[in-house]
Amino acid sequence: MYDVIVIGGGPGGYLAAERLAQRKKQVLLIEREFLGGTCLNVGCIPTKTLLNSAKHYLHAHEAPMFGVHADNIRFDMKEMSAWKKKTVETLCSGVSALMKRLKVEVIMGTGELVSAGKVKIAETGAVHEAKAVVIAAGSLPAMPPIPGAKDNPKVLDSTALLDIDHVPERLCVIGGGVIGIEFASLFGTLGSKVSVIEMMDEIIPPMDKELAPVLRNSLKNTEFHLGCRVEKIEGGTVFFKTKDGKSLSSQADIVLMAAGRRCQTENWNGKAAGVDITAKGVAVDDRMRTNISGVWAIGDVNGRSMLAHSAYRMAEVAVNDICSVLDGTPNTDRMRYNAVPWVVYSIPEASGCGITEQEAEAKKIAVKTATVPMLVSGRFIAENGVKAPGSVKVIVSKDDNRILGIHVLGPYASEMIWGAAALVENEMRVEDVKQMIFPHPTVCEAIREAIWTL
Repeated sequence: MYDVIVIGGGPGGYLAAERLAQRKKQVLLIEREFLGGTCLNVGCIPTKTLLNSAKHYLHAHEAPMFGVHADNIRFDMKEMSAWKKKTVETLCSGVSALMKRLKVEVIMGTGELVSAGKVKIAETGAVHEAKAVVIAAGSLPAMPPIPGAKDNPKVLDSTALLDIDHVPERLCVIGGGVIGIEFASLFGTLGSKVSVIEMMDEIIPPMDKELAPVLRNSLKNTEFHLGCRVEKIEGGTVFFKTKDGKSLSSQADIVLMAAGRRCQTENWNGKAAGVDITAKGVAVDDRMRTNISGVWAIGDVNGRSMLAHSAYRMAEVAVNDICSVLDGTPNTDRMRYNAVPWVVYSIPEASGCGITEQEAEAKKIAVKTATVPMLVSGRFIAENGVKAPGSVKVIVSKDDNRILGIHVLGPYASEMIWGAAALVENEMRVEDVKQMIFPHPTVCEAIREAIWTL
């Protein structure tokens, strides 16, 4: 018998196995397709690898502004894809080696929950037992039932789009969330004519509405149709209606279905085993416990926060709770969602943590805000010039000066937001941050400058 069986080898699953093994637990990790899950194989890592190649291409064109000149600037999509493949293989082998070093047993197969403490391998019928089970089954691309989308060779999800070996002349993206915007930015930078059709009035739901239009206007070769509903797809033509009922269409060589992701709740026998599965995913409490004693669910499968770094933290919360149960030791760790940072790795980047000004207004929270351009940073100007888009917005409680949200647009946004998360998580106040020393010259000084204006 194992101490813990983990179903799913994505970010949440393999980190749970790692943390458990580090605490001397005997762990079985069952993965159906590939270690590293969606994020490492067909999500976060391959998209960021290609986006980095696109940045190099863009920066080469911009280099004369900085006194650097190059001739015959071009890109090779097949070579970019080869670098993507090598990067993914390197990281996947790293996860595999880590599991081996920590003596985590790995079975490649489909894990099915039979009951509390029992998991069957669907392909072989073998049943394994453990004192605890962690469900980390992940998620799948959402495919809305749009007429003409199913079995249409021109309609791809994000996984399939990562495998193309050319840049389409025209790309239509259905969905203006993180996935849609990152692919729009990638292919727009490489020369595609991109159209984005979004049902909401603005792109990137968690993004502050003051910054979202700036991001839209910064994406190269991309036009947006906001507040529009897709009616049908015929070949590569997408038919949609505007909010006022006007019928329009967009013709493309490839249509990307980027309508988000849905929890993977079907292939691990959860419902039959009695797990409470709602429309939003597996129901869990703040310790990642399901309704079945001895079964925890982490990451995308519970639908609470469908981000790889959220899955990492959920894994740690679940592991702390499992070890508390198995060892009879106290545990105060809980999952908190108020300071989960998000990032869009577009060109330029965008990130945020905490509430937006619009959320504060909806919740009737009295706030004061400050927005400053990244041009307040000497390093930002030195490396990007004065025309590059970039700004930082801070949302602060009027009552006690607590920092409730920080939102960043521009280069380096992804690397700055962890610090913002620390400020929000620890409920720091304006006066606390004013006493902090930020290194100079850095772009993160823009956060300090924004806070000093309050």
